[in-house]
This record gives sequence, structure tokens and C-alpha cells, in this order.
Amino acid sequence: MGDVNQETVVSRSPLRQYSVPLSATRRGARLARLLAAEQLEAWGLPLDPARAVVAELATNAVLHGRVAGRGFRLGLGVTAPGTLRIEVTDPRGDQLPPQEGAVGGAEPGESGYGLLLVAELADRWGVRTGPVPCKTVWAEVELGPLR
Repeated sequence: MGDVNQETVVSRSPLRQYSVPLSATRRGARLARLLAAEQLEAWGLPLDPARAVVAELATNAVLHGRVAGRGFRLGLGVTAPGTLRIEVTDPRGDQLPPQEGAVGGAEPGESGYGLLLVAELADRWGVRTGPVPCKTVWAEVELGPLR
């Protein structure tokens, strides 16, 4: 199954890429945010709103995508048109986040505000299943023209 919500994703070759495996723990989620901020600074890109999006997606991977003994992967990529793509891959492809309409209708006690925040901060977001048993939750933030 391909992307299941938001807009159709256009394949673009990334100008810059970064990927790191992390433990599916609170510490791993915190480290994802810190490493993303460090990488964005190294690339000369703004930290926000990307830092908050990374924090929410990593926390969701730890809380809802955790499988004992398996971690998650943080990926960052920048494409020529000036788009930052954030990807968090976890081993729970059987548990997809709620669709866009369901996110707005969910009670905060059930799902928290994480995906609502991602939907508000990112220009697009969605989920891609595979390779089995994984899923990737992604978000894109428009940066404008790159220097």
C-alpha cells in the first residue's frame, strides 16, 4: 500500500540526506530531536518547525510503533525545490496512525495532540507502509528557495 493520506507525493531526488537508527525509548525520541536539530544547523536550515515535527513523530514511534528489541529510524532529506522531508520508520506497519479526518475527531486522551500538531506545522504529511513489517510516517516542510 502506498501513501494513505494527504497529497500525492512527487518523487524528487534529495540534495541532502541524513538517516540514523535509534532505540525505541524516550531517550531515543529525545535524541532524534537533538540529532535533527544538529543536522539542520549543519545544513544551514531553520530549526523550526522541523524540530517539533521530528519530536512528535519520534515520540509516536516510541509510544505506538514499538516492538521489543527493535528501534526506529529517523530520516531527513532536502530536495531541490526547497522541501525538507522528515521520515520516521518503525516496525509496526500493522498500526497505522489515524487518517486526516480522524485525527481532528480523536479525543486528546486517546491519541494526544501529536498528529494534530504535525498537521498544523507541516505542509504535508502521510504514512507509507512497508517494507513489511514497517511503516514510515513522513512530513514535508517547505523551506523556500535554497541558497
